[in-house]
Amino acid sequence: MKPPTAAQRRIIEAADPETGRLSGSEAQLTALVRARLAFRHPRPPHAHFLTAAGHRVREEGAADTAPEPSPAPAAAAASGGFAARTGAETAPPAVEGPARAREVRSAWEGLVELRRMTNPDGARDRPCGWERTHLVRAAALALEAAGCRPAAPGRDGYRVDATPQPEAVAVRDATPDGLRACGAALERAGWQVSEHTEPRGGGRSRYVLASPRRA
Repeated sequence: MKPPTAAQRRIIEAADPETGRLSGSEAQLTALVRARLAFRHPRPPHAHFLTAAGHRVREEGAADTAPEPSPAPAAAAASGGFAARTGAETAPPAVEGPARAREVRSAWEGLVELRRMTNPDGARDRPCGWERTHLVRAAALALEAAGCRPAAPGRDGYRVDATPQPEAVAVRDATPDGLRACGAALERAGWQVSEHTEPRGGGRSRYVLASPRRA
């Protein structure tokens, strides 16, 4: 993919620092969408916003380096262009701070829009089909978007694991308060949650079992 032109870079650098909203001619904005540096919101007034790749172009100032392609947030979570942190990662996070927060926010907003487009009744407060087929990733995105902290090398936090139970994940955290926060975050995101004690041999610690709500 070609790097952005000087004119495109000026538009990217002038984007709203908080929302990533862009200003420019229709032709200029369409070109940024085609380059996967921006996306057009599907609802009026159909404003254009930076994708995670567009944010990286602005932050890194890599004038001679093409940014990594990233799909529009409405499909980011489902496409593999964004990976929510499950807490099982063995390497330290490559991106942290405000840059990561923007990536997470864009992916979560995209997933909510995907719910609207794919749930038969257009519900945004209830998980969609993609989430039911990507349980661990979907739950991890809901947690990270709510501000819960994933575990990482040398750092405590939540961890999301698959379970033998259909349509359910297990969420663990090092502290009772952290576990309760995870359960509350998933409930707000449209998941059914219940707290359980690990079976014998599991240290008798507590964990949350979460399933996407259907109604």
